[in-house]
Amino acid sequence: MSGRDPFCQPRRIRRGAALTLVFTSVLVAGAATGSFDESAGKSASAGPEVLVGQDETVAEAAARAMADGESPTEAAERAVSRSGDRWGAVYSQGEYQEFEEALDGQYTGVGLSARRERDGRIEVTRVRPGSPAAVAGIRSGDRLRSVDGEDVDGRPVTEVVSLLRGDAEDAPAGTPVRLGLQRGAHRWSQVLRRARLSTDSVSVRRLTDRVIVIRIAAFTKGSGDLVRRTVAEAPEGAGIVLDLRGNSGGLVTEAVTAASAFLDGGLVATYDVKGDQRALHADPGGDTTRPLVALVDGGTMSAAELLTGALQDRGRAVVVGTRTFGKGSVQMPSRLPGGSVAELTVGHYRTPSGRGVDGRGITPDLETDHEALERAETVLSGLGDAS
Repeated sequence: MSGRDPFCQPRRIRRGAALTLVFTSVLVAGAATGSFDESAGKSASAGPEVLVGQDETVAEAAARAMADGESPTEAAERAVSRSGDRWGAVYSQGEYQEFEEALDGQYTGVGLSARRERDGRIEVTRVRPGSPAAVAGIRSGDRLRSVDGEDVDGRPVTEVVSLLRGDAEDAPAGTPVRLGLQRGAHRWSQVLRRARLSTDSVSVRRLTDRVIVIRIAAFTKGSGDLVRRTVAEAPEGAGIVLDLRGNSGGLVTEAVTAASAFLDGGLVATYDVKGDQRALHADPGGDTTRPLVALVDGGTMSAAELLTGALQDRGRAVVVGTRTFGKGSVQMPSRLPGGSVAELTVGHYRTPSGRGVDGRGITPDLETDHEALERAETVLSGLGDAS
């Protein structure tokens, strides 16, 4: 396995639709939370490797199709679909390139975050400052009715994001996308040009003089070090709320680095790859005394669950919120004939106490879906008093 993180968010095989994820949220996290941020994307996985074992059937299908003059990517998709692997997927070269860029905290899009309302309408929830959407005057609360003439009402937000972003090969920065919008009774059409944008995977704010909130939207490159620096520079006595709600995962190496901010070495997780048992350990020297609350919900998954499980099992944080998603499987990408990439599940990870996460999620110490941040602040103040 290469140095890439093997834990990834759910995939779906859908040709003709661009890669819908990366830290904007998540194929499944979007479905679980009803929202999706266009800047988000896929979680990370291991780098391309030689196909072995179960994967050989996918490679063979791609090779046969290529020899017969057919699409190797479509043949591989059919093989993955028949495998019954819930998290299996096949990506074109362009899609995988987009995946790689997302791990670097970059994506091509217009700067919108959106959610699907109960009636199926797609509503803009955030407009990134300085983005094409912001320059065009689009605001939070506007309704998105169509993308390039395709009605988006009732569609999963992941598909809407796919339309907005386009395919990495066919819709690079500078390509136009026409949006149908509505504000109140006013309807209009707006042509935007996609741009290269960066994700805000980590944000920090001071809730009070004694409470700092570190929100991690996804584990992109450098996010773990940013968390570690923030903790090291935090005022003495200040507690931290680690907000992992809606975090769809990312690079596990970054999640382990983030764990190292709060642990003095030791086990973070164990995982198996085709029967080979491995372990992930925190670096020594973390802050082990500062009051800490981890805030989670149904959109917390993959590498974010790995981090949550480590902090909970080792008694380092009180976990507040709702049960996490339950994505604890390991995928490995493999290069196929023709240049596409297939990913199939090869194993699962466990928390330091040996708990399996896949299909179960992590149960918070304090379950609440109402005013969760306020509850986390209350718990944090109690931890501060106790110390």
